[in-house]
Amino acid sequence: MTGAARAAAVRRRIRIPLRFADGYSTAATVVSFTGLTDAQQHVALELGRPAAAGLPLVRLHSECLTGDVFGSQRCDCGPQLREAVERVAKHGGYVLYMRQEGRGIGLYDKLDAYALQDRGLDTYDANLALGHRADERDYTSAAQMLYALGATRIGLLSNNPDKGAQLARLGITIARQVPTALHLTGTNAAYLATKARRGGHDLLLRGLEHAAGPACWCGPAHLGIAD
Repeated sequence: MTGAARAAAVRRRIRIPLRFADGYSTAATVVSFTGLTDAQQHVALELGRPAAAGLPLVRLHSECLTGDVFGSQRCDCGPQLREAVERVAKHGGYVLYMRQEGRGIGLYDKLDAYALQDRGLDTYDANLALGHRADERDYTSAAQMLYALGATRIGLLSNNPDKGAQLARLGITIARQVPTALHLTGTNAAYLATKARRGGHDLLLRGLEHAAGPACWCGPAHLGIAD
């Protein structure tokens, strides 16, 4: 990683109590930054005691207004964020909330991609049909944030191999790759299957073919990373 890319610094730390719709609550120190290469207002949620964890658990979560805020059932983003906050709070680490709506294409184009998906395209082909790459996310700013936080050796909470590969190229040591749960419903099964098939996501595939049944939550029985 270049010296210029490492030049990001912590701008401010603010303690905020969090409460989710299911009643789970915790507190996070929300960290903002200066010098991020893409000039976006990404933030880190510092949860638990990262310094005492030995190996902080880190989740890179791409912003999803429809899923995170409105509870859209077309994706698994809201449940993944909820899961990540609890797991990271228990272990100690960071959730990096990246302003990368729609895998980097923006909110309006993501909604246009939804319209194309309603006509039969999958989530990757819909992005391509709009003139975008299938996934336009760049994690240079995420690496900068981790450097500024002093977290250059981490456990990465992710099913997406591209996140770990990009961070590793940028000088972050991925000491452990920890899978997230599979948040499967009858309305997001095709989306999850496409991520597994075309995005190489290490999803827990059991049950995907039975998505027409009742909603289910299939995931690790534990919340730590010492498996």
